[in-house]
Amino acid sequence: MKLINQGILAAKGFVAAGEHIGIKKQKKDMAMLYSKAPCRYAGAFTQNKVKAAPVIWDQKVLKAGEKVHAVVINSGNANAVTGIKGYQDTEQMAQCTAEQLGIKKEEVLVCSTGVIGVPLPMECILDGIDRVASKLEHTPLAAKSAAEAILTTDTFTKEIALEETIGGCQIRLGAIGKGSGMIHPNMATMLAFIATDINISQTMLQKALSECVETSFNMITVDGDTSTNDSVIVLANGIGGNSCITEENEDYEAFKAMLFEALKYVAISIVKDGEGATKLLEVEIQNTLDFASGKALAKSILTSSLVKTAFFGEDANWGRILAAMGYAGVDFNVEGVSLALESAAGSIHLFKQGTPLKFNEIKAKHILEEAEIKIVVKMSEGSETVTAWGCDLSYDYVKINGEYRS
Repeated sequence: MKLINQGILAAKGFVAAGEHIGIKKQKKDMAMLYSKAPCRYAGAFTQNKVKAAPVIWDQKVLKAGEKVHAVVINSGNANAVTGIKGYQDTEQMAQCTAEQLGIKKEEVLVCSTGVIGVPLPMECILDGIDRVASKLEHTPLAAKSAAEAILTTDTFTKEIALEETIGGCQIRLGAIGKGSGMIHPNMATMLAFIATDINISQTMLQKALSECVETSFNMITVDGDTSTNDSVIVLANGIGGNSCITEENEDYEAFKAMLFEALKYVAISIVKDGEGATKLLEVEIQNTLDFASGKALAKSILTSSLVKTAFFGEDANWGRILAAMGYAGVDFNVEGVSLALESAAGSIHLFKQGTPLKFNEIKAKHILEEAEIKIVVKMSEGSETVTAWGCDLSYDYVKINGEYRS
């Protein structure tokens, strides 16, 4: 597998654009991705009971089994909790995009992200769709512009492109994502889009995405809030030249590994860019009973405000980690738990088989001064290893979210 530089437009047959249309004051706020060749489509969406109108539209398209050609995305307005009018506005966005591209509205996916509970400025949106559709092209600038246009409070773009030989053909995959706050996916406000030229059945594409989401996006958290708009969308236009993947075989596993690397990269990038975050936290639960137990323990640690603030303050207050594990709803033997912290500055053991260890506070401080820290928890219930990612909680998180609509 090779890392390449073309972002969302790495795969053959895709064009994109990103422009400022006026939803935001200055920054780009609409993106579009289009393939002339029809695409098989897979999606994973928020499990929040309050779903944004575009999520409902995209799930309807997925259920219908239609092939799709395009995705249109606006940022700055989530079109969530906007009633029947919000759904009608989503459908109108699909219709307008379809007219510009000469396709059916059912072949257009729609995504929105931003402030919840505010109606879309439809005059601005529809004019913007016309303008963005006219700018579609296959260039590095277009790929970068699309990645920029989906951002909200993000401080940098999240994009990756990969190339792999599958079925004797060079298959490419590009991905972009956004997310900084309201990040606690349970997919079942973050968005991710993947474009690939692999030839694969819709069933196998959906299977690969569902499996990869569970160990990537569903293993991150910034603030414990699950968005109304979480969506991960994969478009595969099938022009890569490989024989169609219709079963779990070597080609399927190669593609799934490729997809996972892209999703993992975007997921970790989202956590690194967590609102106000100063540190990336990785939790590795070793020797846990099963994946579900390890996930619950890791997520409990990473969502604890006390744990997060301790890492922001570079304080090895490890008791907070054990306390968070204790209310995770998982049965385990405390006497079988060991705990260590690791970073580029070294490692330190704090707790071993139920017993606190004396440790050097100065050394611990140096380890916690690093931007990336690993929390290693060794259990005694099984042989499963589970990894999740999160970030610290700083003063700036409160400031950013206290002033979100300002």
